[in-house]
Amino acid sequence: MKPVLIIKLGDTMFDLAKRRGDFEDWFSQPLQVASLDTHVVDPRRGDMLPPPSEYAGILLTGSHSMVTNKDEWSLQTAAWLPGAVRAGVPLLGVCYGHQLLAAALGGTVGNHPRGIEMGTVEIMLKPAAKNDALLKMLPETVLAHASHSQTVLTLPPDAVLLASNDWDPHHAFAIGDCTWGIQFHPEFDAEIMAAYIKAFSEYLKAEGQDPDRLLKQVKETSHSRQVLERFAEIVVETSSHDNLS
Repeated sequence: MKPVLIIKLGDTMFDLAKRRGDFEDWFSQPLQVASLDTHVVDPRRGDMLPPPSEYAGILLTGSHSMVTNKDEWSLQTAAWLPGAVRAGVPLLGVCYGHQLLAAALGGTVGNHPRGIEMGTVEIMLKPAAKNDALLKMLPETVLAHASHSQTVLTLPPDAVLLASNDWDPHHAFAIGDCTWGIQFHPEFDAEIMAAYIKAFSEYLKAEGQDPDRLLKQVKETSHSRQVLERFAEIVVETSSHDNLS
């Protein structure tokens, strides 16, 4: 089977990476459980983005950068994404990847009017999620980890809204049958989420938020972590179907 392409769009904090690995490692684990190989490219260091048809699936990681910075590597990745969507390869963008995907397909991204959403939060699925290949196995309300100050302000024209919460109206969307963007972090666990709250505590305080309260509310999020497991299943199913046709 072809490998899954992980497009690495950022790095986590140095100390956390030493203990737990970096973004690409957090995404790789559920793929490896499904016996899927991965190939990591990092456009920030000048890696060329390969033809999407060479891969069974594509993942876009998060980043500490901002889509509105319009870094050259980010613009190049955005220009590559519409072709990847047209290729029909299962594609999932998370946080920055979700925002970049939305911008590349005609949506808009900017600073969230309410500032940083961080911590373990409730996500509510929309009716369309009941028939969505990626999210249909989730309950109507899901605990998930969030860490973002920018957001998808308007969805792409052809997007179907799949999930939201009181803070962010666009926590998940789909384009067609095999392209998704999700704002929350299925790759985070409780330890990673707590590390982010501690690292950004001064920013949270400056916005009038209470990092100690957020830390006490951190929980494991087994349902949201199933999203990556389900994405791996979709990759295998799609690849098997392509091999038979």
